[in-house]
Amino acid sequence: MNLLKGIEKAFKVILPSPFSIALILTFVSFILAISLTESSQSGFDRVIEITHYWEEGLWNSSLLVFAVQMMLMLVLGHTLALTPPISKLIESITIHCSNNARSAAIVTFSTILVALFNWGLGLIFGAILARKVGEHARKNKIPLNYPLIGAAGYSGLMVWHGGISGSAPIKAAESGHLKSLMKGILDPTQINSIPSSIPFSETVFGNMNLFMMMTLILCLPLFMYFLGKRTHNSSQLPGIIVEKKEANENYYGAEKIDKTRFLSFLFGSFIIVYIVYSVIQSYSQKGLGFINPNFINLLLLGLCLAIHKNIHSFLKAIDNAIGGASGILIQFPLYFGIMGIMNGSGLVDVFSDFFVSISNETTFPIFSFISAGIVNIFVPSGGGQWGVQGPILIQAALDIGVELPKSIMALSYGDQLTNMLQPFWALPLLGITGLKAKEILPYTFSLMCVGAVLFIGVLLIF
Repeated sequence: MNLLKGIEKAFKVILPSPFSIALILTFVSFILAISLTESSQSGFDRVIEITHYWEEGLWNSSLLVFAVQMMLMLVLGHTLALTPPISKLIESITIHCSNNARSAAIVTFSTILVALFNWGLGLIFGAILARKVGEHARKNKIPLNYPLIGAAGYSGLMVWHGGISGSAPIKAAESGHLKSLMKGILDPTQINSIPSSIPFSETVFGNMNLFMMMTLILCLPLFMYFLGKRTHNSSQLPGIIVEKKEANENYYGAEKIDKTRFLSFLFGSFIIVYIVYSVIQSYSQKGLGFINPNFINLLLLGLCLAIHKNIHSFLKAIDNAIGGASGILIQFPLYFGIMGIMNGSGLVDVFSDFFVSISNETTFPIFSFISAGIVNIFVPSGGGQWGVQGPILIQAALDIGVELPKSIMALSYGDQLTNMLQPFWALPLLGITGLKAKEILPYTFSLMCVGAVLFIGVLLIF
């Protein structure tokens, strides 16, 4: 534990807020572009040239669409977690948490399954489940290591990028995205050699990733059970929150529209029926190619409307969830600006050439995995990281001759792994559970170490 405390202290000293990191990385990108790339411009004119590249990336319309897609994915996932059926599901899980080890394993297993469906839903589901397990232990006087349970509720962020809401795989599955991403970086002949899209059947539902996810589903809960057997109660359990029920009121006129169950259920059901029909039609023509950010967000919207009690309940949940998307709103454009600098100045070529020089077909996925893990500490967003690192990975993979699906999943694994050290996405969980980052870090770090071994092993086997 002394080692883990030292790591926690180092992170507190070294890392400022994620927004400050994004600003620092922007300045670093400026310096690297001036130092490592060539241009006909010099001096102040060179600075203006690079600033122009930054501005173009900052307001890149296709990337801004991507930012909105990711915001909706988080907000709608959070909103779905606040529906009555999800609350009942959490209650049904909680009653089986009869001791510390069993609770850690159950929370980890449940959170991972939900996070593989949607990362925003998994994050909030895990947080609420951890809180309810703590309340259950307090009510029934069960000895519990509450920080361990909090870490278990955060475990979904170490598997999400291999699930159906993973930023890199769903963008790669979007028709024309890869070609658009590499425009201005590769020549037309090379761009034509890139597939228009890479379907989920080759990434998320490919043999390597399915094996990886099954391994994580089995091993991580067992590891947390092992930790639960060897750790003891180490903090105050949360107080029991009694939810306030809305008083029965008489509503008049238009107020009835927001309070009626009929409208939200009807519209939500209509969306779900449409999605089912579209899936049947699309699957017969292009397999899993229909899965993209818009498909996932439409599905989440339909589920939220159909399952919430009424429009009023849905909008109230949206208000609670919207704050969690603030980081995406303000930070994604900065990462897109960094991408603009890298593309316009030629930094992508510099970094790509470096990876080509030190890699071969066997080692490139491992280097991609490790570099993605490092980048994620400073760019705590799968979408932002794909925007910055994706072009480098694609160009290097093409030069070395490594399959793009495997390269994309290697980046995804590295990105999600170091979420266990990056506190940015843990903020909603910490707020819900009442825990502090330093309390869960020893256990999330342990999860990260186990995950690193599993990820590298699978990348080498496949």
